[in-house]
Amino acid sequence: MEHLTLNQLLDILRDCAGEEEGVDLTGDVLHTPFTDLGYDSLALLQATGRIERDLGAALPDDVVAEAETPYQLLAVVNATRPVQAAA
Repeated sequence: MEHLTLNQLLDILRDCAGEEEGVDLTGDVLHTPFTDLGYDSLALLQATGRIERDLGAALPDDVVAEAETPYQLLAVVNATRPVQAAA
């Protein structure tokens, strides 16, 4: 699995849930809470589902609840090994 970057994560969030007017995602948002960026738990659930499909990652069920910032979500995603195909 390739490492997910902040820009890739933000692109996925935009694709899944759009971008809230007045929120600048081009700035230093790595440690900004998702709620301040305009993303709720449903948006994160959609984004993590896409990350699992696109990157072959099996994310822990509680990842959305525990990851409050892009940094935290990236740390979990990039520490997770891809799903192994059955032989």
